Amino acid sequence: MTKPRRPVVRRLGIVAIVMALIVAGYVSYVAVRHVRPVALPVASGPYLVGRSRVEWTDPARVDPLAPVAGTPRRLAVWLWYPAVAGGDMRPAPYAPGPWARLHLAAPVGWAESDFTAIRNGAYEDAPVAPGRFPIVVLEPGMGFSAPQYSVLAESLAGHGFMVAAVTPTYSANLTVLGGRIVGAEKAGNPPELGSHSGELGAQADRLVGIWAADAHFVAAEVAALDRGGALAGHIDATRVAYIGHSFGGAAALEACRSDPACAGAVDMDGTQFGPVARKGLRPPTLVLGHENSCVTGGCAPSGRDDRDDLAVAQSLIAASSGPVWAFTVDGTAHFDFTDYAAYYLATPLRRFLALGSLDGRRALTITSFLVTAFLDQAMLGRRSVVLDTGGSPYPEVRVRHLPR
Repeated sequence: MTKPRRPVVRRLGIVAIVMALIVAGYVSYVAVRHVRPVALPVASGPYLVGRSRVEWTDPARVDPLAPVAGTPRRLAVWLWYPAVAGGDMRPAPYAPGPWARLHLAAPVGWAESDFTAIRNGAYEDAPVAPGRFPIVVLEPGMGFSAPQYSVLAESLAGHGFMVAAVTPTYSANLTVLGGRIVGAEKAGNPPELGSHSGELGAQADRLVGIWAADAHFVAAEVAALDRGGALAGHIDATRVAYIGHSFGGAAALEACRSDPACAGAVDMDGTQFGPVARKGLRPPTLVLGHENSCVTGGCAPSGRDDRDDLAVAQSLIAASSGPVWAFTVDGTAHFDFTDYAAYYLATPLRRFLALGSLDGRRALTITSFLVTAFLDQAMLGRRSVVLDTGGSPYPEVRVRHLPR
């Protein structure tokens, strides 16, 4: 056998060394970016933003998702509200204490921003601003938790809304109750949840009902805060809206349908489930979707799931007696409605997650703009050009449905 010539061996060795140096350099770069501070987009409204955290137990409901029978439904709720400067203005940590475990575990998590390095714009227990503010209940997507929607929540609070974000116990991958981490259970976070028919569809409908009941309970608890404590006299309980992302979007629609006091609902990229998909809504409704998302009722379907989503969304729109707006945002994907859009994520991890080509901070800014415009009009009567005509300062926004 002829032995390789020494120059060839030498060149292969040089290539190997260069590749090793490139890999080592990239790993070092990722390690630096992992701990580098990341500032989330700042709320653009006229108010500073305060944040508080509470835990509430609903004595009227036995939790059907709990692994121990007879357990009452217990929820962790984060509150964002309009604030003013005063007292000890302590920046609110993004994910304090055990909530930091939301961070992806090592070694994958080394390719993501360290949550202690994330800088958000809220202040812990800051003084509430003068005035009375409508209630907005925010429900996360399946597996997600309240703090992972801080950008949207802070934006809404900065524009004058009292935002209560629910972390759905046993559905979220992580919630914190009594200082203890509580994970997901199969009953609350089933492995399959995409079908609209058969037992899977019935399971999704039941779970939407549980989440909608969570939203009603939280809205009532927030309203009760108007009678005493730091927020007393600042909550307008006559106006309530429900908003959510993904499965939380479906739950927000159902919560609005089953609450006579609901002033509006927002579904951010969520396939619709439950009675609302058949019966529609009376209050104003906003549906946002990622690029070509069929949950908006307008898309070019590429498969059976898309066709199912399109049919259900069109049914919702047709059955609704109230006005429905639907938009998609070019260059976005499913996770662009969460704070993942603003984290640092190394390229291999970013490609694995459902994030689009549009700059994530811009995607979050567009979402906040559209949701704020909708709530301003639905709850406060402030007319919006984007809702009246579909005209938007952001060319990525595409109209899928406007009220007749």
